[in-house]
Amino acid sequence: MTRLGLFLSAFVAVLFMTALVIGPANIGVAQSLKALVAGGEGPMTLVMREIRLPRALLAMMIGAALGLAGAAMQGYLRNPLADPGLIGVSGSAALGAVLAIQTGLAAAFAFGLPLAALAGAVIGVFLVMALAGPRGSSLTLILAGIAISALAAAFTSLVLNLSPNPFAANEIVFWMMGSLADRSMTHVWIALPLIVLGSIMLLSLSRGLDALTLGEDAAAAMGIGLGRMRLTLIFGTAAVIGASTAVAGAIGFVGLVVPHLLRPLVGARPGRLLWASAFGGAAMVLAADIAVRVILPTRDLKLGVVTALVGAPLFLHLIYRTRRDAV
Repeated sequence: MTRLGLFLSAFVAVLFMTALVIGPANIGVAQSLKALVAGGEGPMTLVMREIRLPRALLAMMIGAALGLAGAAMQGYLRNPLADPGLIGVSGSAALGAVLAIQTGLAAAFAFGLPLAALAGAVIGVFLVMALAGPRGSSLTLILAGIAISALAAAFTSLVLNLSPNPFAANEIVFWMMGSLADRSMTHVWIALPLIVLGSIMLLSLSRGLDALTLGEDAAAAMGIGLGRMRLTLIFGTAAVIGASTAVAGAIGFVGLVVPHLLRPLVGARPGRLLWASAFGGAAMVLAADIAVRVILPTRDLKLGVVTALVGAPLFLHLIYRTRRDAV
């Protein structure tokens, strides 16, 4: 476990430093780091502190949040196919952002889009809670999340269908692909409190998730409050996914694939998988954002597209391997 932790943390640190020194501006590594640390009034300092640093920080934060939420959701539902968007938060947040773009709120107010996305996430999680009920089963929670996700997707499609402004429709489509381009430290400060709070809530589930591997009755006999645990999971996931979607759009497959890759390395212990998936998610999003800038530097390749292109085939391979091992 110690070796895995050291490897993942070192890997994330290397990717973070790489993300800081790669970009369209032709700046050397030494110059980049000097401008970041020493500062000054030149353009290099502006590039490093206002463009590259916020982008790298958001990639690390959002990746860790997605990986952690995915591991927590899979551990609670005891289903390796569970995704952090399963409870409808990401779809609700996307709908809030789409409405902000369509109504012009995003253009009129600098923080209109992320705040509308956060409002959508809050409304979505409360609707899920109302549908699932305070003592509903895991199946009820899944069905409520699917219903809210489908409803949010339907309204999003309706907004796109009825949009009289083609430019707004294009902006909505591109935003939903997920991106960290043109983000500032303001976006970091918007997302950071919710991601930290949600991550603390999810990490506190470690003991309960380990106990759930024995079944709900056994976990209750060990003193695990299943109702409180469920609320912690829902609100923790809502906080990290809502904040991530609010500032970066929809970035898929991270919370689904990363726990799969790391589960064999932690002995299939859901509690240990939480922190490992946080590091793994940060590494995956940082690597994907670096790829965005390296593969097509002159085109606006979206981060969500890259994670889907990498995550979907990898997930299919994992399914094939699982079927082969089961035979």
